[in-house]
Amino acid sequence: MKHLLTTRDLDREAAVRILDVAEEMAATADREVKKLPALRGKTVVNLFFEDSTRTRLSFESAAKRLSADVITFSAKGSSVSKGESLKDTAQTLVAMGADAIVVRHPASGAAHRLAHAGWIDASIVNAGDGTHEHPTQALLDAFTLRRRIHGADARGRALDGTRVVIVGDILHSRVARSNVWLLATLGAEVHLVAPRTLQPAGIDEWPVTVHALLDDALATEPHAVMMLRIQRERMVDAYFPSEREYGRMWGLTAERFAALPADTMVMHPGPMNRGLEIASVAADSTRSTVLEQVTNGVSIRMAVLYLLVAGVEEERA
Repeated sequence: MKHLLTTRDLDREAAVRILDVAEEMAATADREVKKLPALRGKTVVNLFFEDSTRTRLSFESAAKRLSADVITFSAKGSSVSKGESLKDTAQTLVAMGADAIVVRHPASGAAHRLAHAGWIDASIVNAGDGTHEHPTQALLDAFTLRRRIHGADARGRALDGTRVVIVGDILHSRVARSNVWLLATLGAEVHLVAPRTLQPAGIDEWPVTVHALLDDALATEPHAVMMLRIQRERMVDAYFPSEREYGRMWGLTAERFAALPADTMVMHPGPMNRGLEIASVAADSTRSTVLEQVTNGVSIRMAVLYLLVAGVEEERA
């Protein structure tokens, strides 16, 4: 595997392998020296055309823990703001010695273009492209689910029979798209909940059960409920009457949280709109995995960078 662009490219064996390698990477957090020499002498570039905090810092931390040299490139204040193209920017970075480029871009398909246009030879990791996909977020979500369900005996396991309800702005969510395909590959039963105005075209062809009402989906007694952020910055139309109405109909309120089975996990990719899609009592409970997801994101991204960069070197050798 040279690139990670979409979770659709991962079969069950490849997905489980990434999760298993992430378990090994997570074990380094318990060491006095939390670094591995696996990518010493390699250069990882974070190429971010969109603002990000969690994802950018997570990839930076992952690369540094693998002993790679890290260059973080922000489009703001750079030559991109002066009109430089994606092609020219990427070629400049490769000329600086980039072995892997982690790219976040507002245009769907940007990562795929970078990987397959023939401009560069570096490995590409999609850190979110438009409303298309965000594969490492889905992998860290699956890793978190697997750890909570199987504990220390998680290695080698998938998510067969796990019921996951994903709620919110499916239309604009690259997190939802990546999760749908990865969770289905791992054997999970996926339920999507959104107002009809926030359900994308073609959703009936996805490997999911679609609900218009949250309470109908929660009646399935899910193992996990994943709340999605309402993406105000992408909304130029009125997709629902008001935020208060959205919270009442599709939010994980304190009342809905209290009615969930005692072992149901509450997930959120962050950042959260408290009081809109999720109540604070749910976000701050012991059943919330929000902070675990942040921690696990570093382990997953270490695994992805290691498998892409070191794996390509092994194939060449």
